[in-house]
Amino acid sequence: MNSSLPAILFMLFFIRIPICAVGVVAVTDSTPLVIAHRGASGYLSEHTLPAVALAHGQGADFIEQDIILSQDDQPIVIHDRFLDYVTNVAQVYPDRHRADGHYYVADFTLAELRALRVHERTNPTTSRLQFPARFPFDKGDFTLATLAEHIELVQGLNHTTGRNVGLLVEIKDPAWHRANGKDPSRIVLATLEKYGYKTREDSAILQCFDVDEVHRLREQLHTDLRIIQLLNQETLKLPADANREQFAAALEKIAIHADGIGPSLEMLLTRSRIPGDPQLTDLIDLAHEAGLEVCCYTFRSETVPPQFATFADLVETFTAAGLDGFITDFPDKVRAHLPAAVR
Repeated sequence: MNSSLPAILFMLFFIRIPICAVGVVAVTDSTPLVIAHRGASGYLSEHTLPAVALAHGQGADFIEQDIILSQDDQPIVIHDRFLDYVTNVAQVYPDRHRADGHYYVADFTLAELRALRVHERTNPTTSRLQFPARFPFDKGDFTLATLAEHIELVQGLNHTTGRNVGLLVEIKDPAWHRANGKDPSRIVLATLEKYGYKTREDSAILQCFDVDEVHRLREQLHTDLRIIQLLNQETLKLPADANREQFAAALEKIAIHADGIGPSLEMLLTRSRIPGDPQLTDLIDLAHEAGLEVCCYTFRSETVPPQFATFADLVETFTAAGLDGFITDFPDKVRAHLPAAVR
């Protein structure tokens, strides 16, 4: 791969430049980013440093970090505020759960968290592996890491490869954190600034589901970093039968504070589930009309929606539709299935 390509992709992320495609499909608007969801989590345990290194090697343009604060206010890269689903905490600290039965990251110091082993994600209801075909549950020696450790690994690999892979940092459960006397946004911003990420030109993007926190990041914490407003139906606060005008108005409000949106894959598909007949909603076009980019989660080769014949069909369809970023557990597979002119 051209070593300057990731830097170019980053500059194009919020600049719409027409690109002509040859071959499978027509690329109408922009070159999509490949964003590694929790690292190369389709191959190695999520959010571990090996998963970061593999995602970097597989050609990801950005790598995602979810942040939960520890008891001593260290930004830990982990998806949930519970340790139960991805670590052996119940074996190491059997008596440290709360009344609800969960083991909270916020109840452990960084030193205590380092004693845990990270494994493949288990289903919170059944305790079975969420993706049984992925990395074996009882193999490997993976551990939790801090945001600083993730940054140093990405920056080190950028140095040795000549690439400019960026960070997509998600602030998890900010309201819950503040109710427990913690402020993850301030700590995340301070950590990013320490490593040189503080302006719109730097290769770090923030994302969050909490609309109020996105407003706070802009208006009170005054960050100049790019922000993605993550979306679900609750975030938009729209009725189930909302029309195009209502969606457009909601997106215009989001564009006051955010640079892009992060909808789920389901939000971009109509209810039609006819095999071989993918029908997309208007959300990508409406977002672009509001000046917002669209990075969609989560593209997994194991769970291709029934409307699509193959994972390649899924990737090619959304590239042609103008999707700006694929958030995926399999960065190599998305990269491989991008149309030739983009790849």
